[in-house]
Amino acid sequence: MAVGGNDDMERDLDARLRLAPAPAAAAAAASPTAAGGGGGIAFRAPQEQFTVSDFELGKIYGVGSYSKVVRAKKKDTGNVYALKIMDKKFITKENKISYVKMERIVLDQLDHPGVIRLFFTFQDTYSLYMALESCEGGELFNQIVRVGVTQLTMWKIYFLSLLLMQGLCLQKGRLPEDEARFYAAEIIDILEYLHSVGLIHRDVKPENLLLTSDGHIKIADFGSVKPTKDTPIKVLPNSTNERACTFVGTAAYVPPEVLNSAPATFGNDLWALGCTLYQMLSGSSPFKDASEWLIFQRIIARDLKFPEYFSDDARDLIDKLLDVDPSKRPGAGPNGYVSLKKHPFFRGVDWQNIRKAQAPKLAMEANANEDDDSQDSNWLSHMRSTPVNQQVSSVGNNGASSSSEVCSHVSILASIDSFDSRWQDFLEHGESVVLISKLKKINKLTNKKVQLILTDKPQLICVDPAKMVAKGNIMWSDDPSELNVQVANSSHFRICTPKKVSTFEDAKQRAWQWKKAIEDLQRCQKN
Repeated sequence: MAVGGNDDMERDLDARLRLAPAPAAAAAAASPTAAGGGGGIAFRAPQEQFTVSDFELGKIYGVGSYSKVVRAKKKDTGNVYALKIMDKKFITKENKISYVKMERIVLDQLDHPGVIRLFFTFQDTYSLYMALESCEGGELFNQIVRVGVTQLTMWKIYFLSLLLMQGLCLQKGRLPEDEARFYAAEIIDILEYLHSVGLIHRDVKPENLLLTSDGHIKIADFGSVKPTKDTPIKVLPNSTNERACTFVGTAAYVPPEVLNSAPATFGNDLWALGCTLYQMLSGSSPFKDASEWLIFQRIIARDLKFPEYFSDDARDLIDKLLDVDPSKRPGAGPNGYVSLKKHPFFRGVDWQNIRKAQAPKLAMEANANEDDDSQDSNWLSHMRSTPVNQQVSSVGNNGASSSSEVCSHVSILASIDSFDSRWQDFLEHGESVVLISKLKKINKLTNKKVQLILTDKPQLICVDPAKMVAKGNIMWSDDPSELNVQVANSSHFRICTPKKVSTFEDAKQRAWQWKKAIEDLQRCQKN
């Protein structure tokens, strides 16, 4: 659909997104059966007439392809929300309206302590806003990583010299089995509820599993949800009849049947549960590789390897959840979730009171200021620090790269990457470019274009491509605990330092190349 002026775009989205006015009484829409008699949908969470200026915006919780989630405090009430901000122009251009509608409608009707709550929505000329429950514990992903960072810091303080003398490596972040069991049990409790109301989430992963301030799991991001034909949830017309084999989700957690264009089933979410449990216990996803294509090849081949430290029960459960036949995964068979809950891995779990149980203690969050033009010192970000020995492996060499191979790779990158001579003014004499891209730098509500240049000195140089002026460097360090790259998807990545976190979007989808180039240079410098 062609996008016209701002007024036309707003009127079009108004007509296509506003399904019904806010109900006079929230109680009238509290259940799926009451939510929209007569073909309409009356929202429990009202559409308000707020503006973004009614909120104090804080740290960026996360960034997606067409949205970002920001901590927002309502100025008049002091209430804190996770404000999901969605770009209207992108939604219209990329035909994402049905995804936005579905998430809004489904979240409004769900009622479970493990599902993120929607409080209200509003919009302006450029954006749609959803005020969601703010989970102050951050993502489960961060909890996994922070455990590793905490361990790394303690070891560096007390035992680093001893470890180096013995030639030992520091471990990457992973959760103790008792903690992983607790989180897995709460995820199962959530999935059992969603499946009981005929919904397939289709994007279960640690980044979409959030932690409350007291450490309990809540699931978020329902843009990819697929309702089954017998769902009691009020959904969009024909949404249950649409092709259920459309590819959605995140590469590392996608089941093989989706890659083979099979219809979506509850087994899709159970495969993702197996991947998530594996990541909690090991620190990385089971089919991790250097690109999405290679990840898909490993998934299809079921190239699954278990670390030696996995317990027999954990290994057996994950092995069953990652069965290539979705109907054989525990929780998907004729006995439903009974067989899954009775697995020996969950021995001792009180399923009736799982949400009342004491949650694992939250690991400390790294204190990092968001890289923002306003230099607001109160801005914090979830810094996903990469453990020292977690690297993007080269294909075909079992993950090991010699220093000569690394340096050779860096030299090749520097010689073949496209480079415009106008950027030469920002380099020092004899300095070469390793990687260069025009990126979007994501800050609060605004995105600014920046030319990011990685050199062999090494330096990370930021240039304003419109004004052709330097915007400063990202502080370089050879230590991955002080400079690391975290990839959200092929287009989005973060460069993290102890004082700043810079979030970028690469239209050329080279996020993994940025990560590998920076990590290769770090290893090259050490050697």
